[in-house]
Amino acid sequence: MEAARFLQQQCPIQPEVAIVLGSGLGGLVDQIDIQREIPYKEIPNFPVSTVQGHKGTLICGTLNHRPVLVMNGRFHFYEGLSMESVTFPIQVMNQMGIKKLILSNAAGGLNPSFEIADIMIITDHINFMGTNPLIGPNDDSLGPRFPDMSEAYSHRLIKLAKKVGEEHHIKLQHGVYIGVTGPSYETPHEYNMFHILGADAVGMSTVPETIVAHHLGMEVFALSVITDLGVLGQIEKASHEEVLNAAAKAGPNMVKLVSELVPQL
Repeated sequence: MEAARFLQQQCPIQPEVAIVLGSGLGGLVDQIDIQREIPYKEIPNFPVSTVQGHKGTLICGTLNHRPVLVMNGRFHFYEGLSMESVTFPIQVMNQMGIKKLILSNAAGGLNPSFEIADIMIITDHINFMGTNPLIGPNDDSLGPRFPDMSEAYSHRLIKLAKKVGEEHHIKLQHGVYIGVTGPSYETPHEYNMFHILGADAVGMSTVPETIVAHHLGMEVFALSVITDLGVLGQIEKASHEEVLNAAAKAGPNMVKLVSELVPQL
């Protein structure tokens, strides 16, 4: 509540949509009419991102004439943060009255039909992180003790995104995202196991934020950029530099999709 009050004082407009810029969506900043950009370190109780490629500022402005709050850099469990810290910004967004959340990430492709730099709409997820951000006492004023997850990713927003993709000739994949802790990339047989479990992509974020957002009654839409392939017979050594390069390649289409989607939410 302290962080939310601070941001409401700093932002000259009331944001309606929150966006978390993972790998591939950094270019969206150039499309935003920025009213205020606030470093995380200035926000009361906010964690600070330590990952290369994640700037660490909160942007308040408009995207395609829609008021937005944008996280330019997210937090990960593998940074040594608690799940409470990783999902703290989602709690703050909810306190600010924001009820629509767009998440993006870089992910390893498990589906043999995927190619590097593909964009995948997340239709569901598997929590393979070994923990849950809602563990501990529940505040019933925020959400139920046992929140329903039958529609973790909004069918309405997925349908809208597909329409935007068709209108702008953006190739879109669809699939299940499995969330792991990282920070090591997967072994070939881990990749294979995750695909057998039903996952199309694997990554180290998004799942905690989605769970907390649903607990708070927020509507969630999420995208993955396929930055490497974890398909048996096609696996090569993965590096963070290669992930960033693949994300940059997919960036223009990611930016176009989100900037055209936001006004329709």
